[in-house]
Amino acid sequence: QNVYKWNCGIPGRAKGPWEGGTYALTMEFTEDYPSKPPKCKFVVVSGKPLFHPNIYPSGTVCLSILNEDEDWKPAITIRQILLGIQDLLDNPNAASPAQEEPYRLFSTDKAEYLRRVKKQVSEVAVSAGQATAK
Repeated sequence: QNVYKWNCGIPGRAKGPWEGGTYALTMEFTEDYPSKPPKCKFVVVSGKPLFHPNIYPSGTVCLSILNEDEDWKPAITIRQILLGIQDLLDNPNAASPAQEEPYRLFSTDKAEYLRRVKKQVSEVAVSAGQATAK
């Protein structure tokens, strides 16, 4: 067991576009925590990164409270981080794009963006069902 690496699940909020899935996320802490924020990264789904404007292709979450040069404060709790990431899923920050295609669709074609999100939600649900069946 590595106490510096946590495996988490971020459930999509009810009535939001990500509803119906729980998204695997790793949190990696350094010995400098809480002076430095943990690195938060979504696990790939069906070989692809999470389809979201603020998630880098690597899965890394782009969120100001996770950036020590922006809004990170040592008083921010793990719970606040996880809730902030959950909120980011439903409320992308168009001012801080991390992945080109989801950003472009979110900005120019919301219906197609939401269709692609729902497609990934169904892939996550299928993956979870397969994992449960094993």
